[in-house]
Amino acid sequence: PTSDPLGTAIMSDPQRPDATREPVAEFRLLGRVPFDAFLALQSRLVYEAGGMDEPRIVVLLCEHPDLITVGRAGSRGHVRFSNDQLKHEQLAIRWISRGGGCVLHAPGQLAVYPIVPLGLLGWTVGEYLRRLQRGIVDGFAELNIRGETSVGSFGVWGRSGLLANVGVAVRGGIACHGAFINVNPAMRRYAFVEVFPPHPDPDSGKSVMGCLLAERQATVRMTGVRAALVKTLSAAFACERCHMFTGHPWLASGPENAWESDANRA
Repeated sequence: PTSDPLGTAIMSDPQRPDATREPVAEFRLLGRVPFDAFLALQSRLVYEAGGMDEPRIVVLLCEHPDLITVGRAGSRGHVRFSNDQLKHEQLAIRWISRGGGCVLHAPGQLAVYPIVPLGLLGWTVGEYLRRLQRGIVDGFAELNIRGETSVGSFGVWGRSGLLANVGVAVRGGIACHGAFINVNPAMRRYAFVEVFPPHPDPDSGKSVMGCLLAERQATVRMTGVRAALVKTLSAAFACERCHMFTGHPWLASGPENAWESDANRA
């Protein structure tokens, strides 16, 4: 075997699938989804993807209520809230088997969860992560926001800090979890959650989470961010065909799943 620059093994396998079949992208706009409901939906979609013969990428776009999740690169030490403060802030901590560090979820943060059959596409994990980040950077460019990535570290940075936290998992050849983009959340509590891995340049001053609102210093609409990402992620995943839906039949409907009006986000 050889390896790509990220150290991901690339096997010379004569049985490797023919990756010439054009993948189809399916985007699902889910609204605000409780984290446990999302996990149940993602598990079913990963299981379904494992039985497919044709490459289809399902991308879930949603927001979560207030919560801190900790990936494999994170620890309780990266959360500077005391237990009493967490209780006062009504913040729970969940340990999740994904890559990346700690993520503070809140309304105004867009969670992007692609379910990607790596085997059917013939992609390594490293290639998929590069495509995901490219789609996010290009999506920011559509909004006139400059995003930066660094070799050997995953995430998209701007002047104000980390704009998109990236953390994925692979189960049976299916990639899941994804990226968390701060669009316009209330930023006060983000100072208490350390960015990990930190920015590769320790002198950059980018040791905290930023947001697209701070980058633009003007109103950033969630609808505009979603529209930009549908376009640029489809291109990054080489999907000439894409379909967009509101909701998912496997996700219980309710008022918590409705998108808040953009007027309420200003």
